[in-house]
Order: sequence, then structure tokens, then C-alpha cells
Amino acid sequence: MSFGEIIGNNRNIAILQRVVSSGRIAHAYLFIGPEGVGKKKSAEAFIAALFCGNNDACGNCSSCRKLAAGSHPDLHLLVPDGQFIKIDQVRELQRELAYRPYEAPRKACIIDGADKLNQSSGNALLKTLEEPPGNALMILLATTADSVLPTIRSRCQQLLFSGIPTEEIEEFLMGRGTPAETAQVAASLADGSITKGLALCNVDIMAQRSAIISAACGLRRQEIANLFTLGEMFDKDREKADQAMELLASFWRDLLLLRSGSGQMVNRDLLTMLQEEAARRSERTILENIEQLGRTRGAIKRNANVRLALDVLSMKLAT
Repeated sequence: MSFGEIIGNNRNIAILQRVVSSGRIAHAYLFIGPEGVGKKKSAEAFIAALFCGNNDACGNCSSCRKLAAGSHPDLHLLVPDGQFIKIDQVRELQRELAYRPYEAPRKACIIDGADKLNQSSGNALLKTLEEPPGNALMILLATTADSVLPTIRSRCQQLLFSGIPTEEIEEFLMGRGTPAETAQVAASLADGSITKGLALCNVDIMAQRSAIISAACGLRRQEIANLFTLGEMFDKDREKADQAMELLASFWRDLLLLRSGSGQMVNRDLLTMLQEEAARRSERTILENIEQLGRTRGAIKRNANVRLALDVLSMKLAT
């Protein structure tokens, strides 16, 4: 992994590159930001550059090849065992860091889920953060600063990672061969996360996008059997139902944008359908529908009956 392979967060990458160049490396860093914005990749690129001895990892030396294969003896990864990182895991990491490095200039570890340290495991880690063995490097990853124990936060250099711009995610997805329409929708729904954008491109729901939206737009109150279409499509499939709500919400937001005269729609490939639906729904109705979609998605996430939730939604969306 090299710095050049990371999408977005250019300011943080520049900071890490300057640290590598200067040789003034802190013993502990805390990378904070949403899932899928490059925290772990940045940590891996930082360590790779330090192990490689260049400002950016070459990708060809023995160290780079071992890091890429996940087999470097001087890099240790700590992830939650279940809900939390447990004290025994921390103690094992401490034993590993106490040894001299085998071939790298220093030992390094990535703690992926620093917000999953409980009180006992967090307290156990404090001693290592205060007095790191040798010149060991520790990089902790977390989604929010508040979720990390204050005593741990105060002993780390912090870098804040933000969401990746939609345009960059879209360009990245198309570079991987994703069709433009799919990349556009996936990027807009990714919430700044490359990981989520990739996941959206790889799920069946994207191939059904047009059919799902057509079914929702075709709901009519006078056609009773028609009202159960959405429920039948996703009966008992909670994950797909949640994804479908996200796709429908993006379409309904586009209806609102179209009515307001904006051309910044996500579903531009469905412009004819957007125009037809925007013409026969009032702005107030569209806003109410968006609110109902949000409530339905929340209910599904809270383990509500999927079929019942979608049937109720269908009645609200029907014209």
C-alpha cells in the first residue's frame, strides 16, 4: 500500500508524508473518521513507507511485498473479538511489541476499533501508550473521538479523516469498470465512503434499481393488489429492503430537486420517470413521502416486520 493509492483526505496524506520525510515520528496516532474513508489504508501506507525507508513505499522490496501479503513479522493488527477488544488481546500485543523488530526499523501495530476498547483493556493499553517499548509505533483507528477513552485520546497525535467527495468516489468506481449510471448512484449514496460505494456496486439491488423505483411510482390506491408489490419484492429480506429504501429516498429527493428547478439529480438516467412523477405529485406530498421513507427505513433497522413496514409505506406512497 502506498500513499498514491489512497483516495481523498489529501491533507492528512501530506501530513504523514512530511512526518516520514522528517523522521520525527510520534509513538502513537489516533485516526478518527467514518468507516470506509481510508483510515486503515492511510495507516498501512504510513507504516509501509517507514518500513521501506522511502517517502512512499516502493511496492517491490521484501518489506513491501510482505506487508502486501499480510505476513510482515513486525506489523501487528488488533481487531475486536466480538463486541470489544479484550484485555487478553492487549496483553498479547504488549508482549509482541516488547520484542526487538525482526527486520523493520521498528515494530508497528494498527488497532482497528479503538472505540471498542472497554475500561479494562483501555487501562491495560495506557501503560504501553505512556512508555512504548523501543521505538514501537501504534496507530489507533476510531469512528469518533468521543467514543475513545479520554485517557487514550490524550496520549495520541490525532488526525481527522472526512468523507470522500462524491465526484472522487464516482471517478474511482468508473475506473474499476463500473457503468457510469451505477457509479453515479452508488457514489451519491455512499456517504463519503469508498467501502460503501464499492458494496453498493456489488449488490443485486443496483441491477433492480429501475424496477424498484417503477414499482414504487406505480402504486395506486384504487388498485388494491398493486399495493403489496414492494412487500412481495422484499418479504423477509431485511438487508435488501433497507437498500431499496435508500434507492427510493434518492429518487424522491430528485423529485424535490426537479420541482425546485435544480439539475443536480442523482438518477439522471431516469429523467423521463422523474419528470412524470414530479408533475403529478405536489411538493408537500413529496416531502411527506421522503419523511415516510425515512421512518420505514428506521423501522426496518429496528427489526420491524419487513412485509408489514413495506405494505404501510406503499399505502403512503400510492397516488
